Amino acid sequence: GADDMAFPTLNMLSYWLLWPGFICIIASFFVDGGASGVGWTAYPTISSAAMASGELASPAARQAGTGHVLWLVSLIFVGVSSLMGSVNYITTVTHLRAPGLSLWRMPLTVWALFITAVLQAVALPPLTVALMMQLLDKTAGTNFFLPPGGVGFGNWSTGPGGGQPLLWQHLFWFYSHPAVYIMILPAMGMVSDVMVAFCRKPLFGYRPMVYSMASIAGLGFIVWGHHMFQSGMDPRLGTGFMLATVMIALPSAVKTFNWLATLWGSKITFSSAMLNALGFVSMFVIGGLSGIFMAATPVDVVFHDTYFIVAHIHYVLFLSSLFGIYSATYFWYPKMFGRYMSEWMGQLHFALTFILANCTFYPMHILGIGGHPRRYYDPTLYEFLQPFQPLNRFMTVSAMLLGLVQLIFLLNFFGSLIFGRRAGSNPWNANTLEWEAPSPPPHGNFVVTPRVQRGP
Repeated sequence: GADDMAFPTLNMLSYWLLWPGFICIIASFFVDGGASGVGWTAYPTISSAAMASGELASPAARQAGTGHVLWLVSLIFVGVSSLMGSVNYITTVTHLRAPGLSLWRMPLTVWALFITAVLQAVALPPLTVALMMQLLDKTAGTNFFLPPGGVGFGNWSTGPGGGQPLLWQHLFWFYSHPAVYIMILPAMGMVSDVMVAFCRKPLFGYRPMVYSMASIAGLGFIVWGHHMFQSGMDPRLGTGFMLATVMIALPSAVKTFNWLATLWGSKITFSSAMLNALGFVSMFVIGGLSGIFMAATPVDVVFHDTYFIVAHIHYVLFLSSLFGIYSATYFWYPKMFGRYMSEWMGQLHFALTFILANCTFYPMHILGIGGHPRRYYDPTLYEFLQPFQPLNRFMTVSAMLLGLVQLIFLLNFFGSLIFGRRAGSNPWNANTLEWEAPSPPPHGNFVVTPRVQRGP
């Protein structure tokens, strides 16, 4: 029910700080040595090796040269931008709700964004500090992440060292595991509100849903070590991380049960938004079940760096997020633009996306159990991987078709801006506050500030 963010200037500043990040990371492709080549996790020691003076000496040096410095600077900008945004979200939700709208009556979308903002605010500073430390290692001769003895590349060397490469892994994963929930929690909230609208009944277990989201966020801070089972971790410490990781299955199961209980006995309208919400739940369950396997240290040691990991992360995060975003877009499109998206195009897009997504990523479980490693340029060079080539080709064709199918969504999105049927202020007969405003909303969001009636 707020007419603006709590800090409009900070809101705009957080947006404009993204642009230097965009510019730096695009510029990294055009500098001497090319873009960063040290992988998305940027593990030392190669990523922390000091910059060469003059010509970059070797392929290894080029991977971690000027392009990687620009990569680090870009992420620092994006991190500070996100931090500003999270402060704004937290303050807006806690201080600017509509009259009568208590915390326990907020839509789950807002709860999810609020919990996500708290995650961002707490998890981002360690990563930002780690990025600055690695930047200093590269440019100022410090040794935060370089081991004793140093590492040499061609005509340049890291110096005497004295740092700890595993320190980077701890700082990096302390953010990057909560980042998984930063990406998936908003979709959980949005899907919950979409289900309420198209099931025509209240969400089953509203408070347990909020508590489970908060539990997932809290547990997310104590499981980062499960990414490091292969890093020489003390088995006793690994057991602690293993148990904490398995515990995340509990609040996740609560959420899944509540979604299914909401569907049970309801009068479901299978709109494009609802179909994508059901796709979200399906993908999340498949991905979550494979995660329980890998939470066990001995199983993860076998599955580590195989396609089983790729299958898990794509199901539980990327496919789930994608279906959640599509569901929210179909649902709130009339609110944003005052027009409906095409329903038949939306349902066609969902059906093809759902089938092709499973054709692309489900076989990865089979490849992973068979020991197929990730990131191999040409698996046909290895005799034991050659029997997997038919599945690899099938996944490749499916992935290409999956990408092409998204053109249907883009055509629907932009075409509906012009040709879409006009929608009223509340086309879905939903019961959250945003539908009290005209569609699209006026400046200040509401003609009259909404007031929520107290009571049940």
